[in-house]
Amino acid sequence: MLDVERIRKDFPILHQQVNGQRLVYLDSAATTQKPRQVIDALVRYYETSNANIHRGIHTLAQRATEQYEGTRTKVARFIGATDSEDIVFTRNATESINLVAHAWGDRFLSEGDEIVISQMEHHSNIVPWQLLAARTGAKVRFAGLTPDGRLDLDSMRALIGRRTRLVSVVHMSNVLGTINPAADIAEMAHGAGALFMLDAAQSVPHLPFSAANSGADLVAFSAHKMLGPTGVGVLWARSDLFNHMDPFMGGGDMIATVREEGSTWAEVPHKFEAGTPNIADVIAFGAAIEYLEALCMENVRRHEVALTAFAMDTLQRIPGLTIHGPRDPEARGGVVSFEVAGIHPHDMATIADGHGVAIRAGHHCAQLVMRQLRVPATSRASFSVYNGEDDIAPLLEAIEHARKVFA
Repeated sequence: MLDVERIRKDFPILHQQVNGQRLVYLDSAATTQKPRQVIDALVRYYETSNANIHRGIHTLAQRATEQYEGTRTKVARFIGATDSEDIVFTRNATESINLVAHAWGDRFLSEGDEIVISQMEHHSNIVPWQLLAARTGAKVRFAGLTPDGRLDLDSMRALIGRRTRLVSVVHMSNVLGTINPAADIAEMAHGAGALFMLDAAQSVPHLPFSAANSGADLVAFSAHKMLGPTGVGVLWARSDLFNHMDPFMGGGDMIATVREEGSTWAEVPHKFEAGTPNIADVIAFGAAIEYLEALCMENVRRHEVALTAFAMDTLQRIPGLTIHGPRDPEARGGVVSFEVAGIHPHDMATIADGHGVAIRAGHHCAQLVMRQLRVPATSRASFSVYNGEDDIAPLLEAIEHARKVFA
């Protein structure tokens, strides 16, 4: 298990009070806080190594390039990728998915082709495919959910057929916490000759992840949800896929040659990284990866399963409180979405903030899930490595206060 008290010492933002109370940060599914090691790496880059990469032979340029490419190697190691050149940096998981929709989808999809996703998806794994369908004449089809908040695999199996070109699903739901069986879905997709893409924005930060074992052909995730800076995303793909995809954006650093009659492209991954990238934050992302590796992702997973079980057991004793998603903590991540009868989630979040507790309220960019739950919004507590059982008591107090206010 994790030593939460020791870990908290590494996070400067947690050493403060909010509304006169100890800050209890339970919104890590939206973005995680950053340890001192990541903040120091960011500052150190600007103080010692600030230069543009891949374009200079002077010392600072070489130093910055080595650090930037070093993070690419760390990312590949973290997700078990065999080649760091299969790692493309983007702004976030959303951009990674959009890159695939344009660079692969515009080239290979045509009228009548089908993209299979689910009603569990974040908008980032819905809207890009809808836009692609509008451009190409393809269709987006949605697998359903079971009453307990799991992906209906029979529904997905029935949808995948000879016209399916891509199956794209979330690995871990940002609302329900549900962990989907990636390898099983990959087998369905590949059996129909389709590609399989995994939105791993919520899973890579919280459990041991292997790109190879997932069965995915493409994987997207974000640095800011795994203790790293904002503005950095990752797209991993099989190298043969990248080689057959068109560039997403044109500009400097993504070309091999430029002539009046046309241009040719740089080798992957630079083919998909046009212009000056987010150098500083990519380098700081490397520090976040090292931090998680030092904790060991198996330990991170065990800690969050235990904490989620404790939180669910505690909260479900509150009269009128409903928790959404699977009841088995082993089947879900560190996300607990709930509603309390007679209290709007926005009111709940406001009262929780008065207790120093940061939770999320709304549809969580998952309106299809809300429709399945038949609610306009939920309150959501989500955990990371700096959360412990002592964070649940302030949340409980906030909910009880809200119940009294709205009695």
